[in-house]
Amino acid sequence: MTLVDCLDLCDLGREEIEAIAEHEHLPEVIAAELGNYLVHTASGQRAIKDIIRDDILAAQARGDFRHSAKLKLLLRHFIDRCRNEPEFNCC
Repeated sequence: MTLVDCLDLCDLGREEIEAIAEHEHLPEVIAAELGNYLVHTASGQRAIKDIIRDDILAAQARGDFRHSAKLKLLLRHFIDRCRNEPEFNCC
């Protein structure tokens, strides 16, 4: 299976997978599997939000404000998606 195959099967977007991979220091394929597992429960969705928030803080701490801004948009998108899509209404 390729990364593209994993992303096609995952209920998260590429940026969300990248944020999980960055936070957990995992290859994207494994981050996709972890993220897909997490996104299907309320506690898992909270964990994904916490991961993205941690990534934002880490980017700010190293002075990478462009990456921080990108992650803030990602977090906003993820929260909106959780609120607006019936299968992701746990956020």
